[in-house]
Amino acid sequence: MEESNKSSNSVMKAGLVLAIALAAVFGYLYFNEKQQTSQQNVTLTEKTQELLRTNTKLDSISSELDAKIAEITALGGQVDELEAMKAQLEKDKKSLLSSKNFNSKEYQAKIKNYETILAEKDAELAKLREENAVLNNQNQILSSENTGLKSSNSELRSAKDALADSVYRTSVQNRELSEKVTLAAALRPMNYSVSAINSRGKERDGEEFKARRVDRIKLSFKLSENPLTKKENKTIYMRMTDPKGNVISDMATGSGAFNFGGKETIYTAKQTVLYNNSGQTVEFIYNRGTNYEKGSYKIELYADGFRVGQTNFTIK
Repeated sequence: MEESNKSSNSVMKAGLVLAIALAAVFGYLYFNEKQQTSQQNVTLTEKTQELLRTNTKLDSISSELDAKIAEITALGGQVDELEAMKAQLEKDKKSLLSSKNFNSKEYQAKIKNYETILAEKDAELAKLREENAVLNNQNQILSSENTGLKSSNSELRSAKDALADSVYRTSVQNRELSEKVTLAAALRPMNYSVSAINSRGKERDGEEFKARRVDRIKLSFKLSENPLTKKENKTIYMRMTDPKGNVISDMATGSGAFNFGGKETIYTAKQTVLYNNSGQTVEFIYNRGTNYEKGSYKIELYADGFRVGQTNFTIK
């Protein structure tokens, strides 16, 4: 009986030792697993933070790239290399966000390369700014010179216009003076006398004549002495107008046309006389060939391009 109890106690002791041993083993395994899980969590957190920092840095480089591309383009520089770098950067950002095996060292190398290129572009950008500053200064100088030239041209145009105006006024004055001199030298009829000649050749002087007694009209006048008038042949045109203002003319009896004031003008009769500056008398005898209507008639004389005289008579 005592041996049986001893055997039972031994078994119990052995079971207790085994239970304690198993508990120690399970406790160690649990602690070890918990330690590994905690370490893994720490590592995952660090990788996540590193990934976020890398992505932020790439975003910053991307913004800086955009600014440099815009400025260099505005300054007229080449941006092909920067645009290629921008395209590669976008690929790297996309790969970073979709990558399951993030390699921090790999991306740090990429970032360093990007920063190196950006630093090189800073030097190029500074040179472009300097060159553009020089160009802007030159443009301002050219603009100032251009403004000066425009001002000079305006002054020259004003001077030219003033000169042209002066030349025109002088030309007008010379023409007017020439006309005055020519007019002063023109023939000057005076002492007009109008006579009516009937069919029997009898003359009647006066300013009024009866129609039945008028067959021909005789106009007499003297050419006043004028030292300015050249002694030469002078053509004198006589125009006679009826009471209605119509020019009395007949080509068969010597009427025709002459130029006066740039226009063709009909004359009744003409004759050429040698002017001798002696107060000579000139006569026109005009045979109309038809009866004269009652009313007032006007006779005008033209010579040397001027209307030099005028007189009237009346038919009753």
